Amino acid sequence: MKGYVRATVAERLDVTHDLAVFTLDWGEPFSYDPGQYVTLALDQDGRTVKRAYSIVSAPHEPQMELHIEHVADGALTPGLFALHPGDPVWARRKIVGHFTQELSKQAHAMVATVTGAAPFISMIRAQRHALDTGVLAEADASRYLLLHGASDPAELAPYAADLADLAAVTDWLAYVPIVSRPWNHPGWTGERGRVGDVLRKHLDAWTGRHGIAPARVVGYACGNPQMIEHAKGIFKRAGLQAEFIRDEKYYTEDPPNPVHVFDAAGAQVAARQAKPSGGAKPKGPGKRP
Repeated sequence: MKGYVRATVAERLDVTHDLAVFTLDWGEPFSYDPGQYVTLALDQDGRTVKRAYSIVSAPHEPQMELHIEHVADGALTPGLFALHPGDPVWARRKIVGHFTQELSKQAHAMVATVTGAAPFISMIRAQRHALDTGVLAEADASRYLLLHGASDPAELAPYAADLADLAAVTDWLAYVPIVSRPWNHPGWTGERGRVGDVLRKHLDAWTGRHGIAPARVVGYACGNPQMIEHAKGIFKRAGLQAEFIRDEKYYTEDPPNPVHVFDAAGAQVAARQAKPSGGAKPKGPGKRP
């Protein structure tokens, strides 16, 4: 297919019944900036359906890692979740997206729900590699605060341990996992509630500990749109400049997400509205069903 490479599923890790980590072999070089997304495509019933997914891995890693949520009535994820190691999948060669790190500032406050942590993990991995290889000096490193929310601890499982371990041995990363339904998990000892409920507390503590003025902080929110709107309001009240508050929505309820169908040559042949499922519909780069 023009503009696409026939990638191969190298590994698949099923995290929960509807969350999985896919690792792809491209078979050729690729490049991107941390925070960008890749478009995947599958041939289904004689047509090609395309959706975009944020990249978890950092650009120096030889394989591409994606954290994907299964949407039962989605256009593409049911097909993706039928794939196993060795199976092919189309991946667009041109990797794009504007939800990248603001390089003019060194303090980055990030909030995410479930798979919305993907672009932030990519940024963190990239900096860790730059520090380990001597490309970046410690004095020039960015500081990151990452609040990562989910309903259940299992939804944090693919990355929470590594992020917590890294935060424990470095001064440039603070990681806060949050569970919104702790009553189902009596052993959970971390933060409880929704991301917005604890954002201001951790943002104030983080900036105070490092002596960071709010005007020096870039705020990012990625994932559930309700969380994003809440977080943006908190960022503004905390004194962050409006032009340095970024967001990328992973779900929307109104209007329904349009599903675009393409033929084998890549030309769009149909567009329809996704069927309502009684819940939020994924939308936008890295978040489509």
